[in-house]
Amino acid sequence: MGYIYLALAIVLELCGTICMKLSDGFGQKIFAAGTLTFYGVCFYFSALSMKTIPLSIGYATWSGLGIVLAAVVAKIFFHESISTPGLIGIILIVFGVVLCNFFGENH
Repeated sequence: MGYIYLALAIVLELCGTICMKLSDGFGQKIFAAGTLTFYGVCFYFSALSMKTIPLSIGYATWSGLGIVLAAVVAKIFFHESISTPGLIGIILIVFGVVLCNFFGENH
């Protein structure tokens, strides 16, 4: 169940990040409210996930996958570019998350 909560936290964090981008520095009130709401619920599910997932694994997965998904959304929906070093860094993050989950404290 912990990984389901963690997946929800990651998706909600991504929704909060998208709202933050669309809020234009919190000038667009509906997106500012969305940012706060999504992040609040995100932290709730993140806390629930930490009941069964070690902090080091859970936080690395949450932040790492959040970064990767945010980069994908930025590229597809906001037409932002990703440099070659940035892409290499994102690939390394994915490898790090995989290593943490397969060879971390639980294994």
